[in-house]
Amino acid sequence: MGTRDKQVVVVGAGAAGLVAAIFAARAGCRVVLIERTSDGGRKILISGGGRCNVLPQAIEPHRFVSESPALVRRLLRSWPLAGQRVFFEQELRIPLKLEAEDRKYFPMSDRARDVRDALMSAARSAGVAISFNTRMTSLERRSSSWVVNTSHESLEVAAVILATGGSSVPATGSDGAMFDVVRAVGHTVHPTYPALTPLVAQPAPHASLSGVSLTVRIRAKWDTEMHGGYAEAQGGFLFTHRGYSGPAVLDVSHVAVRSRLAGERATLRVRWSDLDREEWLAAFQQHRGLVLSAVSRHLPSRLVERLLHDTEIPLDRKTTELRRTERTALVEALTSYELPWTGDEGYKKAEVTGGGVALDELDPRTLESRVAPGLYLCGEILDAFGPIGGHNFAWAWATGRLAGLAQQPATNNQQPATDKFD
Repeated sequence: MGTRDKQVVVVGAGAAGLVAAIFAARAGCRVVLIERTSDGGRKILISGGGRCNVLPQAIEPHRFVSESPALVRRLLRSWPLAGQRVFFEQELRIPLKLEAEDRKYFPMSDRARDVRDALMSAARSAGVAISFNTRMTSLERRSSSWVVNTSHESLEVAAVILATGGSSVPATGSDGAMFDVVRAVGHTVHPTYPALTPLVAQPAPHASLSGVSLTVRIRAKWDTEMHGGYAEAQGGFLFTHRGYSGPAVLDVSHVAVRSRLAGERATLRVRWSDLDREEWLAAFQQHRGLVLSAVSRHLPSRLVERLLHDTEIPLDRKTTELRRTERTALVEALTSYELPWTGDEGYKKAEVTGGGVALDELDPRTLESRVAPGLYLCGEILDAFGPIGGHNFAWAWATGRLAGLAQQPATNNQQPATDKFD
């Protein structure tokens, strides 16, 4: 069978699926892209507050969570950041701008829709036939082909690329149903859970601080031998009426979620500013006024009042009047505050799905299943996710491209390895 005669079905018109379809079609395959929603790419549309954080400033593979970190690194390396930028800026004609403070790239237009529409346009230009409002109902394996049964028709094809996402933000069309499909063909699916999700505390002890935001360092620790029992992040923190959100909270939330699912409770501690213990002690020595004023120079006053309340320090206490026990308690609250929490917002607000299809059951050169030849998997359905800030898009673009390229002749589908993540 020549490449031009090869028919491929891509399931899921999200970030990974669109890129997979584009590269498979460019290789000369006849590609059908099926999508259960009426328009596709809905996670792209809502990302970055509707602006789409297309790429991170630098890819940090060590911050990805997976049972196979070495394979994550290899897959990310298959399409370095510089190559991804060329794809978006030169091939899709989407100028990108770097926002150094956030350490990520956005489209110059600040419109996520432009990214989604450019990917759709590129897919159609490559010859991809897109079928919206179409659900895959089952997958049947034949001796040398696959039958994809959909809500409209059955397609017998040479290869299937599953890019259906996980269970996060089900309103966008991903419900985790494909995990059952891949289990049925023999794949191992590591336990899944909501990741990069806000945390809640009920009753909400900090509801009065709702809307207060600042930059913090937060660490989550769960006493377990399991991978992922510790995480640390620095970034934005937001008090909500139900609990806590912001990039820093989301980046450590998987430790909290996994501990809760195990019937335990991870400990979360927050350092509210860049000042460490010694620097706070020095600040108190240099300031001769109220403790409230001294701390409010560095933190929002509403938060300061709450910390003073928690440490039982009167609002009219002066720094020169602080007792040793009060000073010790306050410095502890400022540098290692134990954040009370009881749960999380779940898949409804999770940015990604943790866990997923075991990477060691796929050929890392092509993402073809070692269990079911002719089946390829990419994107969020795989056991890997990265931190907030474009990393998960970089993963989707890279793995989608790899699965798409795998549809061309074997002599051409291997890409040169590189250790660069620029």
